[in-house]
Amino acid sequence: MLTLYNTLTNRKEKFQPLHKGKVNFYSCGPTVYNYAHIGNLRTYIFADTLKRVLEFNGFEVKHIMNITDVGHLTEDDLNQGDSGDDKMLQAMKKEKKTPASIAEFYTKAFQKDVKALNIEKANFYPKATAHIPQMIKVIETLIAKGYAYEKNGNVFYDVDKFPDYGKLSNKKLEELQHGARLDKHPDKKHSYDFALWLKAPKEHILKWDSPWGEGYPGWHIECTAMSMEYLGETLDLHTGGEDNIFPHHENEIAQSEAYSGKTFSRYWAHPRHLLVDGQKMSKSKGNFYILQDILNKGYSAMTFRLLVLSAHYRSNLNFTWKGMEQAQKNLEKIEKFIEKMKILSEEDITESSDKFTLGNSGIDLDLQIGNLNPKDCLNKFTLAVNDDLNTPLALSILYRIISEINKLDKISPTEAQVILKLWEKINKVLGLKLSKIKNKETSAIPAEIKKMAEEREVARSKKDFALADKLRTEINKRGYLLEDTPQGVVLKKK
Repeated sequence: MLTLYNTLTNRKEKFQPLHKGKVNFYSCGPTVYNYAHIGNLRTYIFADTLKRVLEFNGFEVKHIMNITDVGHLTEDDLNQGDSGDDKMLQAMKKEKKTPASIAEFYTKAFQKDVKALNIEKANFYPKATAHIPQMIKVIETLIAKGYAYEKNGNVFYDVDKFPDYGKLSNKKLEELQHGARLDKHPDKKHSYDFALWLKAPKEHILKWDSPWGEGYPGWHIECTAMSMEYLGETLDLHTGGEDNIFPHHENEIAQSEAYSGKTFSRYWAHPRHLLVDGQKMSKSKGNFYILQDILNKGYSAMTFRLLVLSAHYRSNLNFTWKGMEQAQKNLEKIEKFIEKMKILSEEDITESSDKFTLGNSGIDLDLQIGNLNPKDCLNKFTLAVNDDLNTPLALSILYRIISEINKLDKISPTEAQVILKLWEKINKVLGLKLSKIKNKETSAIPAEIKKMAEEREVARSKKDFALADKLRTEINKRGYLLEDTPQGVVLKKK
């Protein structure tokens, strides 16, 4: 049974979706005015891992992640989203391109990062600019119900009208009233009311007709409109970065529940911040990184994914290049181990009659291999990931499997097949795309080479080392290598 820490209740809870076996899952996606930084990417890897764990538990997941291409202001975290410049327009001025071309370029960059990190695609990536009518409909209903008001073409949500405001972030209205860091918008009743629709100046490029005149939507209303469009009025699960809790997700709840009269999302999950050398990322500090910076240092995207999985999502992840170096070593250890297991399962020269196809549904994980029982390992792995996505513990189980198997003098093809089947199940959650796994076609060994290798083993068993060395030399001349490993002899192409 999966348990998940619910930000709404501040405790771990058994995860039970509204409809048995089906999960409606919404994730806050990128604002496509720039490249996603590694803190953003940690959040997306978390959402992907959570989705994989849900699927691992047999749930059918419908996952929506929005693309914000309008309405996200530079000061949305201040004074409730009515101050600052639109981030898309800011990028347009800087790069001297149209908002549409900016959005297209950075959406493609985001998709490239998603692919490199082996993040499963969401079912749909709705764009904010394609859902303006849905936003207007929600705003009109909020006005009609008395939760929102219009003045001079601007529409604001009246926070005083929603008694549960602050239930996600545990903020109180009186604290917000005294904590506003900017001057109150002249058309607002209260400093903590937030923008649903803003009047656009004549020179403003991103604007649409509305019942209140030409304008553009606030950032918060976008997710309400798009999530309800594709997943209905009540979500099972909503994710986003820790910085989204307030004001973004708090405001989503207020407007969504006022609109529908129903619970907006039953579970909320937020990974904590990624730090760099113990500090908040900042361009001014020179510690602001995107995925390409990692690749330029010679690390792979999978190394970063493994680094993210090495820390629990509810702990701050401290990114350091030393940490990346360790993650790289761990990844190489996994790759080397899995490659050897596959070679042994397909190429073993002493027990060829014991071979059978990888993935065969008849493979039994309940087979003792040295000190390991693979079925028991899988059960422990399952308990770890089902306990609020404890990926560090899950990885420790994988590393123990590698360590224990490497201690053995020899394993049979059947045992190697079982280990690979175990890895296949584990990696459905980890999502590591390994670069060194060989397949049957690329590692096929001619029968005559296998026969020579078998003759060498017979010679070695008879202590006829001269003949054994002669056969090894001939095998090498023909383009193949013999490696004596703790798991037995490995024969492979150079």
